[in-house]
Amino acid sequence: MPPKTRTTQSPAARARARQRPVLKMTICDDAAIKTTLDLARHTLRRAKADAANRPGDQVIAEAVTLAQQELDAAQAAFDTEAYDLRFQALPRGDFEGLKKLHPPTEAQAEEGYEVNVETFGPALVAAASLDELTVDDARSFLETWGEAEAAQLFNTAWNVQNETRADVGKG
Repeated sequence: MPPKTRTTQSPAARARARQRPVLKMTICDDAAIKTTLDLARHTLRRAKADAANRPGDQVIAEAVTLAQQELDAAQAAFDTEAYDLRFQALPRGDFEGLKKLHPPTEAQAEEGYEVNVETFGPALVAAASLDELTVDDARSFLETWGEAEAAQLFNTAWNVQNETRADVGKG
């Protein structure tokens, strides 16, 4: 990791120059590539654990090197196949306005919902998307993808709205 460089900007200038947070959802539709990557990660973890327990063992050191090479190859294959959907936090007023545009139905309000869950999800995904997803795209994905992936799509767009990069500190 390169050393941090000191900036001459004041904290106020740095705060004014900040960009809103971005989160991504990485998608890889090739199950074999994902499995190979997971196995390569596992193999490297095991090899490193073995090496920690038997320092100086040349055979194990070579196994760590080989496992790292296999992980690098698996990661490269994954990176070639996978793609990211990126989402950026909306300006606060825009986010609040979007919620107001999608008030809950009476039944949803009685259940404690703040927004209409059927219409707000696609609108939020589209509004937060940096990849030009439309409301129709988002609605289609949320309706046709599997439960876990649809939830991850919505949660990525929702969670970036709540992302914090500040620390209160102790004084």
